[in-house]
Amino acid sequence: MADFLIIGAGIGGLTAAHALLQQGHRVRVHEAAPELREVGAGLVLGANAMRALHQLHLDAAVLPLGSPVTRLDLRDQRGRLLQAADTAPFTTRLGFPNLGIHRAALQQVLSQGLPPDVLTLGCAFERLETDATGVTAHFADGRTVRADALIAADGIRSRVRRQLLPRAEPRYAGYTCWRAVVDASRLDLPVGESCETWGERGRRFGYVPVGKGQVYWFACLNSPQPQNPQYRAYRTTDLQRAFAGFHAPVPELLALTRDEELLWNDILDVKPLRRFAFGRVLLLGDAAHATTPNLGQGAGMAVEDAAVLAQCLEAQPDLGRAFRQVEQRRRGRTARIVRTSWQLGRVGQLESPLLTGLRNTVMRLLPPAVSRSQMAWLYDEL
Repeated sequence: MADFLIIGAGIGGLTAAHALLQQGHRVRVHEAAPELREVGAGLVLGANAMRALHQLHLDAAVLPLGSPVTRLDLRDQRGRLLQAADTAPFTTRLGFPNLGIHRAALQQVLSQGLPPDVLTLGCAFERLETDATGVTAHFADGRTVRADALIAADGIRSRVRRQLLPRAEPRYAGYTCWRAVVDASRLDLPVGESCETWGERGRRFGYVPVGKGQVYWFACLNSPQPQNPQYRAYRTTDLQRAFAGFHAPVPELLALTRDEELLWNDILDVKPLRRFAFGRVLLLGDAAHATTPNLGQGAGMAVEDAAVLAQCLEAQPDLGRAFRQVEQRRRGRTARIVRTSWQLGRVGQLESPLLTGLRNTVMRLLPPAVSRSQMAWLYDEL
């Protein structure tokens, strides 16, 4: 059995820790943050991600924390239906639901399920050194850690990736996003329905149930520059003005949101990389393939990475070769998701009234087989 060091205690790093521990490996997870805070955002674990969690015996702990999503609606700002995707055929075939869940709830159940000596917080990675027998990681507090292999799960701004691929920097998608999770139990929302609204002038709003009467919503606006000072100052009332005229329950969800619940960030990704594996170092999750959120596959890809890592290590005891197998199995799929999500975001954020009208007409006329085909490759491949 091998000794693994995982950098980062996000969804990917924690899931990978479980996968490796189940195989009998020694695992240490080092996270820069001093605590795992309850970040007020939600996410969707697609049926593909739930299947991967099942393979790692983690789905039973996760499922009660979220809310199954059975329908994905796309609407214009007046509420007219552009596309409706019934996910039942895919979830029935796979045997797993799409699950809306609070990110903090998922991170908490994954971290609490680890032995107490696995996770170290407040330990910021600085650099690594590799040789024929292992990896030495150096941290900001002066400590060094030696391991047989290192898994870099330290996110879109991965310091590990920066050392290995210094030119692979995050790229700005041209729009910015506010998010919140609110108690929507008083609203009469359809059970299991997730909705995204493509509005005029580059305005986009979406929501998904995440369990216990809570709803996660997001709102996107175009911005010519990242970290726009104008948007940094936005409060709930500003968003209510920006999304005035949007169909229900958009006004109601914004009215339920307190300013202190708002999270704001620019939308970024990383262009698909040619390599994930570097000898005894493997990039995983957003460190390897950070994507814009338009396909709802960011967390799911990280979970899939962990499941594939476990499969490759079981079949190939040589760590370097196993990491290359992970790269071979994951690079094509994740690159397709990153590229497709980027293009979908560009379509969703159109500003031109002419192009917006054309887009909406095309979406209304698309046969259901198109959306079924899209879901098929997202859900069926692993």
